[in-house]
Amino acid sequence: MPAGPAVKRFDLSVLMSDELRAFLAGTHSDPFRILGPHRVRDDLVIRVFRPDAREVMVELDDGRRTRADRIHGDGLFQAAVQNAGRDTPYMLAIRPPDGSEQRTRDPYSFGVIMGEMDLHLFGEGNHWKLYEKFGAHLRKIGDATGVYFAVWAPNAQRVSVVGDFNGWDGRVHCMRKLIGSGVWELFIPGVRENAHYKFELRTHTGALLLKSDPFAFFSQHGKETASLVYDLGRFQWSDSDWMETRRSKNLPQTPISIYEVHLGSWRRRLEEDNRQLSYLELGDALIPYVSEMGYSHIELLPVAEHPFEGSWGYQVTNYYAPTSRFGTPDEFRNFIDRCHRAGIGVIMDWVPAHFPKDAHGLAEFDGTDLYEHMDPRQGEHQDWGTLIYNFGRNEVRNFLIANALFWLDKYHIDGLRVDAVASMLYLDYSRQPGQWIPNKFGGRENLEAVAFLKRFNEVCYERFPGIMTIAEESTAWPGVTRPTYLGGLGFGFKWNMGWMHDFLHYMELDPVHRRYHQGSITFSLLYAFTEHFILVLSHDEVVHGKKSLLSKMPGDEWQKFANLRMFYAWMFGHPGKKLLFMGGEIGQWREWNHDKQLDWYLLDSPLHDGLRRLIQHLNHLYKTEPALFDLDDSYDGFEWIDFSDAANSVVSFMRKSRGGDVIIFIVNGTPVVRYEYAVGAPGAGYYREIINTDAQTYAGTNIGNLGGMTATNEPQHGRSYSVKVNLPPLACVALKQEAHAPDAAPVAAVYDRPNVHATGGV
Repeated sequence: MPAGPAVKRFDLSVLMSDELRAFLAGTHSDPFRILGPHRVRDDLVIRVFRPDAREVMVELDDGRRTRADRIHGDGLFQAAVQNAGRDTPYMLAIRPPDGSEQRTRDPYSFGVIMGEMDLHLFGEGNHWKLYEKFGAHLRKIGDATGVYFAVWAPNAQRVSVVGDFNGWDGRVHCMRKLIGSGVWELFIPGVRENAHYKFELRTHTGALLLKSDPFAFFSQHGKETASLVYDLGRFQWSDSDWMETRRSKNLPQTPISIYEVHLGSWRRRLEEDNRQLSYLELGDALIPYVSEMGYSHIELLPVAEHPFEGSWGYQVTNYYAPTSRFGTPDEFRNFIDRCHRAGIGVIMDWVPAHFPKDAHGLAEFDGTDLYEHMDPRQGEHQDWGTLIYNFGRNEVRNFLIANALFWLDKYHIDGLRVDAVASMLYLDYSRQPGQWIPNKFGGRENLEAVAFLKRFNEVCYERFPGIMTIAEESTAWPGVTRPTYLGGLGFGFKWNMGWMHDFLHYMELDPVHRRYHQGSITFSLLYAFTEHFILVLSHDEVVHGKKSLLSKMPGDEWQKFANLRMFYAWMFGHPGKKLLFMGGEIGQWREWNHDKQLDWYLLDSPLHDGLRRLIQHLNHLYKTEPALFDLDDSYDGFEWIDFSDAANSVVSFMRKSRGGDVIIFIVNGTPVVRYEYAVGAPGAGYYREIINTDAQTYAGTNIGNLGGMTATNEPQHGRSYSVKVNLPPLACVALKQEAHAPDAAPVAAVYDRPNVHATGGV
């Protein structure tokens, strides 16, 4: 071996004793003052801290090696090289007690990596690709490959990267603090994909915190909470046609029927200890089912990493990582890619309102209330035991908006349904007097959250045309879906919680009492066009003792199914997009249980399979009849025929399209059959029966109208023409106006007239 450069021996007096003690105690805030290359007079001194090393060699790029002296028993090594510049490149050869050798560049030989513009944009809250700078990124700097780590922790005394590559020792890879920004960074050569890591933070009170990476792309779940290094750059998408077509869609005038899904309980492998399906298995089973059923979109309960199964994903600890319960990030992207190739959009529930208090998460991240408010009157959801984001802080807003963009960018998500918007808008949400702090004007509106939501919507729609943002908002806050330049919040759609509650209240009534509650089913039309609404029958309505949709219905078994079939068809006739939680389409008897799969065996029953068949037919009809969707946002698309027949609990209305199509809906809310019920018609012509929820194919009693009828010039309901309709018990019938009667009525549309009792049973 060639002779190495002359070496001078340095004792510990070269280091300031206080600094050395602070470093060895893990309290030093700037490890670059101790470790790495330093000019000492005319020499280059290189210090390395590796408690796991028996020997450390410094190798210059010309191949000469210098043995480093162990200058402290804890594992601090030092080598001094004469006549070498500060930027002299070198390698470290580290030999542990087992005799092996690891050759690597020194993490402390690299300069500042994070750019000043990145820090500036982050500080003002406008760095929309924050996920490309923070977290853990596989990088090559010079000839060194490794992982670049960056984290925001402005109030920490010291931050270290700890992991399976350094024995989880917080003294080995202490990070550099970028003064003025609160950002810490470190490039560690040699670290590879799938390495497990966390950040160790020492607070100013001396406490040591072990935190998961807020920007981790992959994470363990449950009791194991380490972050994993993951490369998001290798996945090859094949959904370019879908993505290009999406940009030009006018969503308010598009048929949107959403299947709300909890991935962990849709189906399970019962024969394999009730295990959950993987993303790949869900791609094989869920996508064909959704396509066959005719849904346009899947909405996923939150898939961001969460430790507690019982939160259903709504208590997120890792906002940038899809849960590893079902597989890897690329496997989740494969699932989305396959959805798009099948013509199915993917909506994801997103939870920017609050986060849990788990010790490894965002709570008191650097020993202070960094992401949350300090005052519990602003910073804690008492109902949920979670913490509220401090939307007034630039960096916090940036963290959340960049996260929304991350899912739209890296995962091609088509829509974000924002959870718990009402809790964000109001400072007194679920609080008693004295438990909340008014805004600067003395009001109850959370002005900072309002500004955040507006900015979130503006940026998402600007950068990703064709996506949708959806507000789960249950109050009368005005302009939720109005553009921000007109004073609105800027959402694309709003969940119509009022419709859901009013109609479910009506449907749960015994039919004999419905005549007294006609207002419950007409009130929604007073505000149906003030927002872009989605009619929802969501997971929240089938848990916590509320019973399943089928179990909510009154009457015997037959009546329960008839009521639910009527309700579903009524929903498809009502203005607004549609959403149904999984299990509703097969008539679950029990409430949803996140630990069990749906009761698929029920489909062996004609009643349950008939209900599923109805949803399938409604979805396909919805896509092909413009009258059901293209004037959803206008009074021009809806017209009452009669809502005053409360005595018979019958309502009738029309849906209309821009092209002049007209569909009449008549709903009979009682188990009494009404033959030749007169309904005002918009004009002459033949009215083809396109929906009858009492059809035999749906396990109904098969009372119908022989495929349709021709309008007569007998006035009714203030109109010059009318039709005589046979109204089945507890049923919804829809008639489409056509110019002429068909030569022969379709066989499938001809119904017998059995002897039906007033109870609705056959």
